[in-house]
Amino acid sequence: MARILLGVTGSIAAFKACHLASDWTKAGHTVRVVETAAAERFVTPLTFTSLTGEPTRTAMFPDSPAVPGDVAANPAPATINHVRDAAWADLMVVAPASADVIARIAAGMADDTLTATILAYEGPKLLCPAMNVHMYDNPATQRNLGVCRDFGWTVLDPASGTLACGDTGHGRMPEPEEIERAAAALLEGGEVARGDADDTPTERIDGPESHGATASLPLKGLNVLVTAGPTQEPLDPVRYLTNHSTGKMGYALAASAAELGAHVTLVSGPVSLEEPEGVDVVHVTTARDMFAAVSDSFAAADITVMAAAVGDFRVEEIAPEKIKKAGRESITLKLVENPDILAWAGGRKRDDGSQVLCGFAMETEHLVRNAARKLAGKHCDMLVANDLREPGAGFATDTNVVTVLTPGGPDEQTPHIEHWDLMDKTALAKRLLLRLAALRK
Repeated sequence: MARILLGVTGSIAAFKACHLASDWTKAGHTVRVVETAAAERFVTPLTFTSLTGEPTRTAMFPDSPAVPGDVAANPAPATINHVRDAAWADLMVVAPASADVIARIAAGMADDTLTATILAYEGPKLLCPAMNVHMYDNPATQRNLGVCRDFGWTVLDPASGTLACGDTGHGRMPEPEEIERAAAALLEGGEVARGDADDTPTERIDGPESHGATASLPLKGLNVLVTAGPTQEPLDPVRYLTNHSTGKMGYALAASAAELGAHVTLVSGPVSLEEPEGVDVVHVTTARDMFAAVSDSFAAADITVMAAAVGDFRVEEIAPEKIKKAGRESITLKLVENPDILAWAGGRKRDDGSQVLCGFAMETEHLVRNAARKLAGKHCDMLVANDLREPGAGFATDTNVVTVLTPGGPDEQTPHIEHWDLMDKTALAKRLLLRLAALRK
C-alpha cells in the first residue's frame, strides 16, 4: 500500500477531496492531508482527520500536537516537519489546485505548509486544477501550468461544464475516479514494500496486485484494442520485407489491460510469444491484414494502442515464383505505400471524447520533433516515443525508456512532454493504460 500526501486548496471543489481521502484510506493506503488556510474555509481539518485517521496539516507551527485522540495517550511533538512528510510520501496529489497555489508552485515559493512540503518533495506528483474558466484560460495560469510540467508535475486537465460561479467552460476539477486512476498510474501499478520505521527507505515491487484504483479493476467494462509485433510483406513465395519488432511491448499492453479488467482484442503480427491469457488474439501477416483486423474492431474500442511496427511499404507486384539469382548482380523492387492505420483511426475517433488513441514511434534522430509531428498529424491523444539507440529501449528488450507526448492546447501544436525513466515493459504498460483511461471523457 502507498503513502499519499493530499494537498487541498481553496476551491468549492474541496468537497471532492473528501471523496479521495476516504477512497484511498478504504483501499488501505495511508493518507495525510495538507490544507491551505483558504481550504479550511470549505472543509474543516477535523473532517479530513476523521476520514484518514491521520492529523491534517494546516500550519507550519501549530500551537498544539496534531495527533487525533488523547494527547497524553498519543504523545507527539508540537510541530509538523514538512521535510519529514515530504520524505515519507510515495505520491503527492494537489486536488483541487487553485490558480493561486499553481502560481506559487511555479514560483518555487514555500510560504505555507503545503508549498513548503511540495518544495521538499521529490517523488511523482499530480496536479488537478480547479477554477473559473477565465482564470484557467488566462495566459499567466497557462504559463504557470507549463512551468509545473517542466518541474515534473503531471497535470490532469480540468473538465468542462457549468461552474460554481455560473460560467460554463473548462475549469471543473476532474471526478475523484479519474484522479484515482491517474494516481494509480503514477504509482506504476505495484505494491509498496515497507519496513517498520516511519522513515525507512523502501523500494517499489511490481506484482499482480496494485494500488487503489488498480485493485478495483479500473478498466472493467472497457474495450481495449492493441496492435503488436511486425508485419511481413512478401516479395515472392519465399522472401519478405519486415523489421526487428518482437511484439513484447504490445503483448505486455494486452496482458496488462486484461489484468486491469478490460475486454482486450490483440491484433498481432508474426511473433514468437505466447498468447496472453484472457485476450482475444487476431493473427495477421501483412500491413493490409492488420488494417482489415483493426477496421473490424476499432469502432467498439474505448482505448486503442497501436504498438505494432507496421511496414510503411510493400512491393507493387509479388513474384509468383521464387526470384532466382540467375547471374543477377542486383534486383530492382518497386514499393508502394501501405495503409496508414494510425492516421485512419485518428480520423475516425468518436466525437464525444470517450475513445482515446495512443500511437508509438521508434526514432533514430530528432525524437521529440518527429513524435510531436506524428501526435498532431495522426490525431492521437497520446504518442509514446523511444530512441532505438537508447540503452534498454530498442527492439527485443524486456525494458523501455519512453517520452510521452499529449496534446498541449486547442491547436495541438505545443504538446505536453514527459520523459519516463527505464522501466520493465509490464510496469510501463500498466502506467500507460491507466493514464489513457484517465484521458477518456
